Amino acid sequence: MNSIPWPDTARPMELTTTRQETPTTAATGQTRGGGGVDLEAIGRALREKPFRPHRRFASGHAQTVARHYWPRRRELLRSAAGDEERLFEVEPGVRVLVRCRWQKDRLRAPTLLLVHGLEGSSESTYVLGTAEKAHRAGLNALRLNIRTCGGTQHLAPTLYHSGLSEDLRAVIEELIARDRLAEIYLAGFSLGGNQSLKLAGELGGDAPPALRGVAAVSPSIDLAACADRIRRRDNWLYNRSFLAGMRRRMRLAQQLYPERFGTGRHRRARSIREFDELFTAPHFGFSNADDYYSRASALQFIPRIRIPTLIVHAEDDPFVPIDSFRHPSLAANPHVLLLAPRRGGHVGFVGDEAPPDPDRFWAENRIVEFCRLLSDAFR
Repeated sequence: MNSIPWPDTARPMELTTTRQETPTTAATGQTRGGGGVDLEAIGRALREKPFRPHRRFASGHAQTVARHYWPRRRELLRSAAGDEERLFEVEPGVRVLVRCRWQKDRLRAPTLLLVHGLEGSSESTYVLGTAEKAHRAGLNALRLNIRTCGGTQHLAPTLYHSGLSEDLRAVIEELIARDRLAEIYLAGFSLGGNQSLKLAGELGGDAPPALRGVAAVSPSIDLAACADRIRRRDNWLYNRSFLAGMRRRMRLAQQLYPERFGTGRHRRARSIREFDELFTAPHFGFSNADDYYSRASALQFIPRIRIPTLIVHAEDDPFVPIDSFRHPSLAANPHVLLLAPRRGGHVGFVGDEAPPDPDRFWAENRIVEFCRLLSDAFR
């Protein structure tokens, strides 16, 4: 989820790690190409740089706010101004926009495909920041707009939902078939993280050899739990912010495609769950919101993941409960590595100081490091 939240009182707290951060969460996995990828070694390397929250933004709410309002957007947009814009048809009549920053020799460089969160876009700061780091590290950096997001409502006479992993699959398949890219990494944030993990599980042992790894930051892997948590009183502004964006998107869809979406009913929704009950579920053929949440949540697909996967999630995430990540299936899967610091908020992870990283944005740096470590292991 991409949020516009409010500050909370921040008090410094000592950083500790959860049991899921111990080496027992990652075992040695084998690549389909026959080479070995030691996720234990990669996990040890990542844990050598633990997250230490900014001393002024220690709570989950404060971390989420700090990430959103940190003054870097203008510089990141200026850096991304020359990125190539490309359309991918993900199903007949439905296209998505991907902004691409290529290396000079794109065929030899690894490629990182980034997917934003709820009501975000390819211009969300965490996507721009990760793309900037990835490109500097020698990767092709591609920023995908989930269907209808980022000003692309005209490209798809439809809505989007948290389980649309088939769109990611269509983009990856085209990058392999048309662009002949041989080394691809997929990373998603929040809703995009749920889609990415769901795809990895759906592919299971049949993932294309070019898809080398998956990463997810603050992924909403249990949609029902997230919908319930965001309705709590202390999360009221997140709920209001998301709903405002979803209503704007619905109004635009009703203007562009009145025969599909009718008029007016979006005003009745007072929560994300009510919006999904009224619009998302029936539009995509689910019987109701509970059916949608059950079928679209990535948690049930995690046991089937067979490619190296990194999940980064903070215990104090305001509206994606940490309990979902304590499910036995995560610890039991040797292909899944979980980093779960006590602090970090939702897609926050604003650190107290930068070194040895290039900046304070810890999760963004861990994604790029994960890709580089995997890439080195495959060579």
